[in-house]
Amino acid sequence: MLNRLLGGGATIDIDCTVTIINTFESFEAHVRFNDGTTVNPGDEVVVHGRPIEVPYGETQHFDRRATLKRASKLERMWTRATGDFEFMELCEFSFSQGKLEPNKLAKEYTS
Repeated sequence: MLNRLLGGGATIDIDCTVTIINTFESFEAHVRFNDGTTVNPGDEVVVHGRPIEVPYGETQHFDRRATLKRASKLERMWTRATGDFEFMELCEFSFSQGKLEPNKLAKEYTS
């Protein structure tokens, strides 16, 4: 039982399609597994191949190979328990009264 909790999951090599959108409205990257495989909390995905560059204003699709490493039960539980907190680290909030003056802001960052 301990092996099931601590041991790593299976590693799978899968064909995938990478879609990159680089427009004024949106900058997005999506990976879709061609066989319909889903990614669960804690799983790791590595897409293989050359770096992708999409010119501004375009959307392009690329066929690639990916490696999916399934998380153990313990890793999956930990990801579900801590995922919301880690997401909040990406957010930055600022509350201030009155109008913000650009020169004042620059002085605060250089002090």
